[in-house]
Order: sequence, then structure tokens, then C-alpha cells
Amino acid sequence: MDKVATEGISLEEQAQPSRIAYGGKTVYGARIGLLMLDTDFPRIPGDLGNAETWPFPLLYRVIRGATPKSVNTDREAWILDAFIEAGKEMVAEGADGLTTSCGFLSLYQADLAAACGVPVAASSLMQVPFVERLLPPGKRAGILTMTTNILQADHLESVGIAPDTPVEGCQDGKEFHLVPRRGDQFMDVGLCEIDVLEAGEALVRRHPEVGAVVMECTNMPPFARALSEHIAMPVFTIYTFLTWFHAGLAPRDFGHPGSAPRPWRER
Repeated sequence: MDKVATEGISLEEQAQPSRIAYGGKTVYGARIGLLMLDTDFPRIPGDLGNAETWPFPLLYRVIRGATPKSVNTDREAWILDAFIEAGKEMVAEGADGLTTSCGFLSLYQADLAAACGVPVAASSLMQVPFVERLLPPGKRAGILTMTTNILQADHLESVGIAPDTPVEGCQDGKEFHLVPRRGDQFMDVGLCEIDVLEAGEALVRRHPEVGAVVMECTNMPPFARALSEHIAMPVFTIYTFLTWFHAGLAPRDFGHPGSAPRPWRER
């Protein structure tokens, strides 16, 4: 600070309110807590579970034993309570909002929000009603999922999606849908991209009313750009959803003159 400008002003007076900091958390700077399934398959950049995907830090918590099979196929009863307990812990540590690592966990949206007391963005599927309202009359949002064998009516109903929404899955592909099931640590990324592109192409071919695609699966964003170019329409993913979510939890400060000096706080 300029010597002339501060001459005659005490150090206490120089410590303006804008330099006061407030606590209330354990961890700062990571607004979203990510509740993750217990997996060890590769999560390449673009995947929700790769920390380099995000332009902001996240808090991560793996729910041990919550494998894709136990959660999505078997729907084991203990899973929800484990997610709620972990969610509460993450909120206490510093998360101001929560998300999950699987689009099928739309089933937990209402319960997580009610129990954890913060905004919850459980599934990329939550974008479907909003995206559909962006489109011209007669156009619909279509869903691209890991497999239509798992995506059921209750997954859609739990987040306000019409039951007749166009859906296509990757279950006929050679690699993408098999990666979480094999239990190994190998993935042919090229084959995964082909599977996603072929499924997306099938979605718009079978449902010409589709004007935009929402990817249910959080492993799909690495291929979103390729799919958008392939089918020539917008593609929305967990990445688009959480960047929007984060922008609400921590709105950008545009600086002078709109922002006045104020204390530093996150909660």
C-alpha cells in the first residue's frame, strides 16, 4: 500500500472489513462433494472421477462396497444409508453441494437432499426436462445411457422425466458397457468411443424428434465432443451439469465496480 496514502492511519484501521475471514468448515475451496461408487476401472480425463476433468476442486468420498453391481443391478438396501452418512460427513467437512458418480443414482436424489440439507445434483439425468425446454417445438431431449437394461422408469420418474423420453444404450457395443462389469483395470478407449457414437447415431435415427442428447453415464463426457460433431446437435453431460451447479454454489466475482469489499467466507 502506498506510504503517503496510509500515513496517519493505524494498522487496525488499515485492516478493513474486506480482510476479515470467517470459518465454519474443515476444508475450503471445494464446494462440491462427490459420492463415488467403489470401482477401479480407468477414469480418463473427461470422466467425472478424474480430478483433472474439473476447472475447480472437488471433495471425493468412495463408498466402499458400493459397486456398480450392488448399486444398479442388485439395488442392495444398505447403499442409500451409506450414501447419506457419507454425504453428511462431506457437508460437515466443507461441501456446499453434493453429487454422485453414477447417473442411475437419480433414485437417491430426493433422499439425499432431504437428509443432507444442501443442494444435491445426483444425476446428469436431471438436465433432461430443462434441456427439452430449450428446444424448438416438436423437438425432444434424448437420453444416452450405459445400458437400457438398467435404466428403468423409476430412474426417470425420480427426477421428473417423462416416461416416453427417447432412450438408447451402449449394450450392443463391444467395450463401453463391459468395462465396469469386467472388474479389471483395462479399457480400450477407441472402442468405447465407437460404442458411444454408434449408440448416439441409433438414438437420433430411431427418434428423429430428438434435438439434443443428455448422457446419463458419468464415464461418457470424454466422447461428448465427438458425438456432438457426429450427430450435429448439442450434447449435455455430467460435466455441463456440475459446471452449472458449481457456478451457483460459488458465483463468479466480477470485481470492480460491481463487487464491493467484503469479508471472506464460504459458509
